[in-house]
Amino acid sequence: MTQRTDAARARLLARLAEVEARLEAQRRAVEGIVESARDANVDDEHDPEGATLAWERQQAAALATGAQAERRELLAALDRVAAGTYGVCEVCGRPIADARLEVRPAATRCVEHAG
Repeated sequence: MTQRTDAARARLLARLAEVEARLEAQRRAVEGIVESARDANVDDEHDPEGATLAWERQQAAALATGAQAERRELLAALDRVAAGTYGVCEVCGRPIADARLEVRPAATRCVEHAG
């Protein structure tokens, strides 16, 4: 592996570890919300607290969904590193700028084609 791909792999693995930690935190948050709702015997429709619990549940689920999507993107990027295609724009075939990969390590398109 080249120094660039070694750095990319390390960056992707570090980001993946962050995402995994977020997923675990969201899982614990959802469990806590469910446990709170179970103890409270809340009626979401008629109890003022029910709306808050429902919103918290939806918020936690949305954050987990976003983290799961990012996890899939990072795993796909690690596959591209292994295949030797990481950092190559899927549209034009030119290299993706290092600065873009720093910010979005799972990027599949250069800035020109990102839109």
